[in-house]
Amino acid sequence: MNAEGHVSEDGKLRRGATVADHVVARLAAWGVHDYFGYPGDGINGMTSALQRAPGRARFIQVRHEETAGFAACAHVKYGGGPIGCALVTSGPGGVHLLNGLYDAKLDRQPVVALVGHTALTAEGGSYYQEVDLLALYRDVAGAYLAKLDDPSQVGHLVDRACRTALARRTVTALILPLDVQDKPALPQPPLAHGYFHTSAAPSSLVTVPPAAEISRAADLLRGGERVAMLVGQGTLGATDEVRRIADRLGAGVATALLGFTAVDHREPWVTGAIGLLGTRPSWELMRDCDRLLIVGSNMPYSEFYPKPGVPAVQIDIDPAQLGLRYPTQVNLTGDAAPTLRALLEHLGPGDPPTAWRRTVAANTTAWHDAQERIAGQSANPVNPQAVFAALNRRLPDDAMLAVDCGTATAWYARHLRVRPTMLASLSGLLLSMGGGMPYGISAKFAHPDRPLIALIGDGAMQMNGVNELVTVAKYWRQWADPRFVVLVVNNRDLAFVSWEQRSGEGTPSYAESQPVPDVAYHEWARILGFDGILVERPDQIADAWDRALSADRPTVINAIVDAAELMVPPHFTYEQARNTAAAVLRGDADWAGIIRRGMPTMARTLLGSRPS
Repeated sequence: MNAEGHVSEDGKLRRGATVADHVVARLAAWGVHDYFGYPGDGINGMTSALQRAPGRARFIQVRHEETAGFAACAHVKYGGGPIGCALVTSGPGGVHLLNGLYDAKLDRQPVVALVGHTALTAEGGSYYQEVDLLALYRDVAGAYLAKLDDPSQVGHLVDRACRTALARRTVTALILPLDVQDKPALPQPPLAHGYFHTSAAPSSLVTVPPAAEISRAADLLRGGERVAMLVGQGTLGATDEVRRIADRLGAGVATALLGFTAVDHREPWVTGAIGLLGTRPSWELMRDCDRLLIVGSNMPYSEFYPKPGVPAVQIDIDPAQLGLRYPTQVNLTGDAAPTLRALLEHLGPGDPPTAWRRTVAANTTAWHDAQERIAGQSANPVNPQAVFAALNRRLPDDAMLAVDCGTATAWYARHLRVRPTMLASLSGLLLSMGGGMPYGISAKFAHPDRPLIALIGDGAMQMNGVNELVTVAKYWRQWADPRFVVLVVNNRDLAFVSWEQRSGEGTPSYAESQPVPDVAYHEWARILGFDGILVERPDQIADAWDRALSADRPTVINAIVDAAELMVPPHFTYEQARNTAAAVLRGDADWAGIIRRGMPTMARTLLGSRPS
């Protein structure tokens, strides 16, 4: 029994338990033990209950409510638990939380948000921090959103919030008025009209489609001579099944970024990332295939799919996602692993086509060779791709990777050949800057015995990274493996935005908008008690990674890289080239850098990636 005696070790409420104690105990029954948040008087009842809670319950204090939302999303992505949970205070706390919750909603991660609120007695009185949270959260938590007004509601509100979050893989939210949190708990509501008695047992899911539909899919795929597969986060945990079905079909496999670790990127038939940040062999795979199998992916860029008309099958656990991105002929609602096993049985034995695999392998090998040559090109002062290429050669098998949004995402997608023994994630569909550090923190709480590497641009580092390093300083001594390596890609520019403006609008980089201050991130790390490493010459890169990956404490690598490094899409269009040239002609401040770095990179990417 805990100090106050409110909740027993088996989750039973005792005399004196409050509504907040009941909420914590009921969430524990659903596997929720970690609460990412920031305290405030609007949730004093909840934080008091967590302080009294027995066993595993813990409050993880981040520096800002937005990062609490990111961390709750990442908690599920990195396998920390079945449901992520964010706990924030009323008013501004609830407002700040929204962006991190949208990350979870768009990437289909089950998260329950607990938001403090004005006391019931003060509602409607323009009380301080009184915000209409039900209206504010109606979009992000529209699948299930409720306010707790009476102690009898705890069981059914928590149960429904968790069940809905899991079933629909989305965000739900409970609004918790301050005064209700401290009311006496009512663990057993009356057996009377208007009260509910609900279950905390998770619901089973449909895992395998009907045999007739699987047979249709097998018939469609069996005739393919050039099969392409696109796999996403729905295939995480189905590595063996993806490999076996790819081998049976003789397929090449492209990966959405959220599904990166579902396959081994060292395999010659794995073409790597797809989309704007993807590889040329992935684009060629889709351009030249005669069959398409999409598994657990919602990749939105239609121009990187095959032209409509290629026979296609899609597998997804959510039927609403089927046929959403490509005109598929057979749509299978089911979990990836058992559905692929069933599909393999229906395909039966056979001799897969080998010529296609040889073509895919040749294209992929040529691409990787070209990327190595690009990374080896000189730059001013350091080529950022060289930094990522050096990391790729040193990646521990059990590494966890947290990636922020920007050019760091592009270099990650093109240079890190990850494998299924690793964990890696990022803000997928929201593409929000500021996710890298909270993702890394959440990953370390999920797996404190594994090394973490966060790949972050200087814009995102200034947005919230420098603050969340304080969170790392607060907790790192609790982690069995102290390695928390932060690479700051310091180009003094919001480089991805600059290149989007040049290639998309044909206008120069805007001096009042894109440049960011140069900050000595490595010195800030030393102030916090970490190791801080400055990289400003190419010959310092290897030693920096070796030092960071063997350190006995967190490390920040401040890599001063060339702002003119060009991120060429795998299918660089005439219009994009024309717009970039127009930006130079209109007086782009870095016109010399664009010519110096852009032309060689474009030549290597578009010409050097083809097999000889």
